[in-house]
Amino acid sequence: MRVIDHNWMQLEAYLETDDRIVLPLGSVEQHAYLSLGVDVILAQRVAEEAAEPLGVPVLPALAYGITPYFGAFPGSPTVSVEVYRALLHDIVGSLREQGFKRVLLVNGHGGNSAGRVEGTGVRWHDWWAAPRTRAAIDAIDPEASHASWMENFPWTRLEGIAQPEGHKPRTDIAPLRSEPAAKVRELIGDGSLGGYYERPDEEVLDVWAIGVEETREALEWH
Repeated sequence: MRVIDHNWMQLEAYLETDDRIVLPLGSVEQHAYLSLGVDVILAQRVAEEAAEPLGVPVLPALAYGITPYFGAFPGSPTVSVEVYRALLHDIVGSLREQGFKRVLLVNGHGGNSAGRVEGTGVRWHDWWAAPRTRAAIDAIDPEASHASWMENFPWTRLEGIAQPEGHKPRTDIAPLRSEPAAKVRELIGDGSLGGYYERPDEEVLDVWAIGVEETREALEWH
């Protein structure tokens, strides 16, 4: 149930029987050979597929996140932790004032966790890192990380752009988050942080199905 496909009166009618809403969180940033919008695309889609059978409304994704370490890659804007946390606080607060007492934040970008907000009626869900989803990824490739096959879906690929063959050793992003952006770019090259660049669609779609299922479970709280 996409919010943008409804008017305010329909949402008011919805609130007579339910008080849940979903806000996807992403980041427009480099993803090697994949779309710059990977995190936005995936957070939006996993939220919509998870919420649809439950009839829960899903807001448009918050597209810009915390990604200063990718600042040397064109097309990767960032916001500060303080600004991001304040923005989420205001958005969630305004939704709760309107009657949405249970807000699920479906996050698609690891860096956003630095601005994480939680509290009564607010739940944060890193969809790709949920236990069963990550276990399914690890069963195929435990070094899979940012911009690898685990984000390489039919809807995040770019027409006419081929993926490199093979497997890239994993680079831990944690210590890089405090490094200058130019150094990060020098260290990681094409932008992938490790793993196979691509895997058969059968494998990635199996992972996706688990991610949708776990996201739906995160919505089923009382």
